[in-house]
Order: sequence, then structure tokens, then C-alpha cells
Amino acid sequence: MTCPHCVGIENEFDDRTARRELAKFRRRGPRGTTRRLLDAVRSLGVSGATVLDVGGGVGAIHHELLESGAKAAMHVDASTAYLRAAREEAERRGHASQVTFKHGDFLEVAAETPIADVVTLDRVVCCYPNVTELLASSAAHARRMVALVYPRDERHMRVVGALTNIFLRLKRTPFRTFIHPTKVVEGVLEQAGLQRRYRRRGLMWQVVVFARNADGIGGRAPDPPHELYGEPQP
Repeated sequence: MTCPHCVGIENEFDDRTARRELAKFRRRGPRGTTRRLLDAVRSLGVSGATVLDVGGGVGAIHHELLESGAKAAMHVDASTAYLRAAREEAERRGHASQVTFKHGDFLEVAAETPIADVVTLDRVVCCYPNVTELLASSAAHARRMVALVYPRDERHMRVVGALTNIFLRLKRTPFRTFIHPTKVVEGVLEQAGLQRRYRRRGLMWQVVVFARNADGIGGRAPDPPHELYGEPQP
């Protein structure tokens, strides 16, 4: 990876963090905002769908959607520790053959990443400096819908973000958090031909789903080089 920020992600989200999150996921299932994202996506239909989970962490989204009838998934992440944890859980659940794992910055690997019916970004927008390109590429890879969880664009969240970044600077890590304007996030998706079908706001986070028409079906996206998922990586 050539992105300095992604090097920060690799260091920040290490094996200790990944093991802790995987253990919590196994005990409690997806956290609240992830559950709401999953419920919204399921309401638009996932039977036989392919999933592209960008920055998927321990894989909570694709684990759950595969068990809800999705056909296959690709997990792209800049953290090798998260990919190891997600692969371990996929094997434990018996659907490792349905998941392909790819390490890297999504924008750097986008050209070799196939399109999918559903593209998800759970708490990824807040970890990425170039939100316009991230979301434009995500939308271009989405045949049916894009679902995301990202911070509310409010004063209290900007204060939290600033304090978090002060702490990160003291740690001497290049990783930073970002509170991107809601109008920018939604504007990029709307310009890509998607319409907002769901929004749920909490104190800190908002969950939104954008689809290509009223029921999330049809309206084919521009095609990157690959149409179908390849064989899962060993």
C-alpha cells in the first residue's frame, strides 16, 4: 500500500484489536449500528446477492448476510489483522468458500475488484481522507445498493474527532479520523444515480442505504474489469 494513512490503519487496527473485536462479535453479535445497517439491507432483499464489504473489519456484515441468503462476498481491508480474524470466522461458520479476501486500500485495488449487488462501508468513511473518491468508486462497484455507517456532521462529533486526532498525533501514528459533511457524502452517491432509501440517526452515528431505484433492484452500475468473483484466496 502506498497510502500513508493506510499504513496508519495497519498499525492502529492490529492483532490485539482484531482479536478483541472478534471475541465481542462472537459473544454479542453485530453492534447496534451494524445491526440496523443489516436490517435495512435485508429489507431490500439479499437472496442470491453478491456483497462487497469495504473495510469490513472482522467481517460481521458479510458473515451475517451470507447466513441470510447472500451468494458470495469479497472483503477488502487495509488491516491484515482484521482479514485474518474475518477469515477465521468464515471458516468457523462454514462459508469460507463463499468469501474472497483482499488486502489493500480500496482505491488502490478498485480496478481489480469486481462489482457486487451490495456494497457496504461500516464506519469506513470516518477513517478515510478522500471521501469523494472512496464513495464514487464504491457506487461504481454497486449494482444495486450502497449501505454505510458514518459519523453525524454535528458540532459535538467534530469536537470528539478533534480530540481523537490529538491523541493519535501524540501516539505518532499517521492514522486520523474524519467527520465528513453529510451533504458531501450523500451528494456523491446521488450523483452516481443512487437514491436514499433508509436513514437512521443516533447520537454519534448515522446509518444510510442508497439504492438504484425504489426497491434496490436494477439500474446497473458502470462495470469495472471483473464481473464475477474469483476463487477465494487460500
